[in-house]
Amino acid sequence: MSTRLRKLVGLFGILAFIVFYLGLVIRLSAYVPTHGPLQFAFYALAGVCWGIPILPLISWMNRGR
Repeated sequence: MSTRLRKLVGLFGILAFIVFYLGLVIRLSAYVPTHGPLQFAFYALAGVCWGIPILPLISWMNRGR
């Protein structure tokens, strides 16, 4: 697979994952108590953790340079 095609497939994979992850975070946020520090911790953790599953895909996209 060419580098250009691999990056295109990866782009759509990342977009699909982000849409899925966003829906999951929205659903889980309904269970977070309305206490400020808990909400902050939940959204901070959710904002950082989306990148962890994306790393293998980004590595695959950049392979073969």
